Amino acid sequence: MDVLVGKEVDREYPGYSPGLEGIMAGTTAICYLNDDTGELLYRGYSVSDLVNASYEEVAYLLIYGRLPNSKEFADFSSTLVKSRKLPDDVSPIIQQLPTNAHPMDVLRTGVSLLGLSDSTLQDSSKDAKMTRAIQLVAQMPVLLTEFNNHAHGLRSVKPDGSLGHAENFLYMLLGRKPDPKLAKIFNVSMVLYAEHELNASTFSARVTASTLTDIYSAVTSAIGTLKGPLHGGANEGVAKMLMDIDDPSKAEAWVSAALARKERIMGFGHRIHRKTEDPRSVTIKKYAKDLGEYIGETKWYDICFALEKKMSGEKNLYPNLDLYSAVIYMLMGIPIELYTPIFVCSRIAGWCAHIIEQQENNRLIRPRSIYTGARSLKYIPMEKRK
Repeated sequence: MDVLVGKEVDREYPGYSPGLEGIMAGTTAICYLNDDTGELLYRGYSVSDLVNASYEEVAYLLIYGRLPNSKEFADFSSTLVKSRKLPDDVSPIIQQLPTNAHPMDVLRTGVSLLGLSDSTLQDSSKDAKMTRAIQLVAQMPVLLTEFNNHAHGLRSVKPDGSLGHAENFLYMLLGRKPDPKLAKIFNVSMVLYAEHELNASTFSARVTASTLTDIYSAVTSAIGTLKGPLHGGANEGVAKMLMDIDDPSKAEAWVSAALARKERIMGFGHRIHRKTEDPRSVTIKKYAKDLGEYIGETKWYDICFALEKKMSGEKNLYPNLDLYSAVIYMLMGIPIELYTPIFVCSRIAGWCAHIIEQQENNRLIRPRSIYTGARSLKYIPMEKRK
């Protein structure tokens, strides 16, 4: 039957790269990352500097390609505040969704509803795409928190126009105005999650966008991709792992047992950041330690630190952004099922920037595959088959 398997594929197709690893699949001016140096840039700016900026500044930078001046920032922030309100026909549907639905599924459905409510959908101009991008940045946190309150029988928390983007998001998540320190650290986490080059969800968004469909369809593709535990869902896995360990003194033994069972340790390793530690992890780790000490609960950080020491020593694996981000969200009292949706609400700016960039100089993304199935089979009429 001449079926290709395993190493036979590698021999016959020496350029084959499973998972497209190392393949340059496109160009972008949005994000640069270098595994050799650990450098990570958004539009030319180091992410270690951008954590000192507001999420609004970073969203503007990603979407427009430059940092805003004071007037542009004020106008952009005002537009975000005005855009937070969901369309009148979307909120009632969110309130009718099953309360046991995963919030990621709700966001995916919610974006589709926003697309259905967009009366300007036929306008494919760049200005229209920019407007939709800003609206999506503003409305994703509202979609998430409105469903979360519905699912838990809580009162609806309306956006507060006096609060910045990250602070308002945390306010709607917790139902109370957050401590300024918590709001600042939450803003840092959103900035770090805002963009990361051609990751799985961004690539999914760009593949969809390359067909010249609308931005809502492309974002829906990205959300579906991000939901998987090997991508965005990893931060939920980290939190569950930390609660399972529960005691820093048990962390090393827990890892040894998990590795013996050949289990994946969530929060470690990255397809790109292999030679150096993920620069986002280096940054968020400092804030996780600071927040733990500020709140007076260092257990979760101490477990992660013990895990990091064990994994780097035995497996030469470094933490990724998800490890210490989970610590921050746990300390803030955010429900675990909202961790990946928070990722969505942060990455939406990066996705929209990539979707717009893809369609600016578009070419349909259509790779080839290596056929490994049977060949030379002969058709046998139904009545002659055994």
